[in-house]
This record gives sequence, structure tokens and C-alpha cells, in this order.
Amino acid sequence: MTIGNVEALWTRALFAPVPVRNAFEVTIERLVQSIRLGVLVEGDRLPPERDLADRFGVSRVTLREAIKALRDAGLVESRRGRGGGTFVAAPPRPRRRSREKIEQAMGHSLDDVLALRKVVEPGAAALAASRTLSAADRSSLREYLRGASEAAPAARRRADSRLHLAVAALGGSGLVTSVVADVQMRLDELLRAIPVIPGNIAHSDKQHAAIVEAILGGEVDTARTEMEEHVDGTAALLRGFLS
Repeated sequence: MTIGNVEALWTRALFAPVPVRNAFEVTIERLVQSIRLGVLVEGDRLPPERDLADRFGVSRVTLREAIKALRDAGLVESRRGRGGGTFVAAPPRPRRRSREKIEQAMGHSLDDVLALRKVVEPGAAALAASRTLSAADRSSLREYLRGASEAAPAARRRADSRLHLAVAALGGSGLVTSVVADVQMRLDELLRAIPVIPGNIAHSDKQHAAIVEAILGGEVDTARTEMEEHVDGTAALLRGFLS
């Protein structure tokens, strides 16, 4: 197989249609990976919006939001006028902590942490939905949800983590709650290394609300599925920006 054929294969893989769920986050992941892996290099112009949207199978609104996230992160830049468009920017300054240093500090790889989270947190949400919650429990969960959605940017991560811990605690298992707490601590270290993306926060708020409603409604399978979708979205962003 020639080099050209190999490049065509990985280009098709990176620019293939994304899943309907978490389309925004996965679009960001694919675009960032195409830059990190050298499929697109400094000075390259991204394909036209319509073309990219068609390739990914997403709306142009979703694509524009994803490109804006990359622009905010310094990975691409927009140029106006004849010959304008969106271009891969010069590599940004190294982050304060690289993926390797973060993994060394955690004692685990990014993939290990994300795998643990995908196993534990959807199960914790399903466990909470399986229990008969008191009026106080239900009120408390709604309050944590409100706190996460209304938190100021500086307090967002802490409020988000408290909601996830509340979900775990309502399952009634101290061991499960302890593991979720450990995952959230490691996740915090990872999230500090990537840019804050408003579009992702808005999507996350909707997912949080769906998780809480499923728990309050006693919908075990839905609670598990909604939490799994939520953690997959975060994983897509982390794999993209920390690849």
C-alpha cells in the first residue's frame, strides 16, 4: 500500500460521520486530532464548512461551534478577504502541564481514567435510579443540579463534581461513592489542561438535567444511558485536546 493510500485511509477515518450523540464534542475531537496527528499542518486551510459538515454528518451550526472552540484554543485562525477561510495556526505555546506529566502525577494513563469512569459513573446513576428516594434526597439532587447549571465559571468545575458525587451517594453504596470521588479528582486534573468551551458547558447542562430527571423518575436504564452519553462527551474532548 502506498503512502498516498495510507494517508487517504486515515483522512477518511478522521473525517467520517460522527455519532449523533455528542456530535459537538466528537467533531472537536476529530478536528483536533487531525491537527495533532499532522493530517492538517500549520497553514493548511480547512475544507469549506459545507463540505466538512457533510463529511461529519452534523449541522453547520454544530460545525461552526466546534471550529470556534478550536479558534479559542489557538489551533486555528480565520482570515477574511480573497483567499480567506479557516487555517491551521502556528502551534500554540505548550500547556502548563503536558499529558505525560499529568499522567505521571495521577499514576494512571488518560485511557485508564476514562475507562474507569465509563464503567463506574453510569452504574452509579443506574443504582441511584433504582432506589426509593426520600423527599429530602430528591430536593437535594435538584439543588445540586441547579448549583452546577448556575455556577460562575470559576466555580463550575467544583459544582459539577458535587453533582456527580451526589448522584453516586444516592445509590447508597459507600464504596461506589468512594470510587466516583477518586475518578472526579483525577478528572479535575485532566480538565484543567484543556480550554473551557461554552458550547460543551451548555450541552453538559442538558445532559445533567436528563440524568437527574431519569433518576428522579426511577428510570434505571435511561439514567445509565444518559450518564454514559455524558461521560463519552467529556472523554471525546479530553482525547482530542490531550492527544
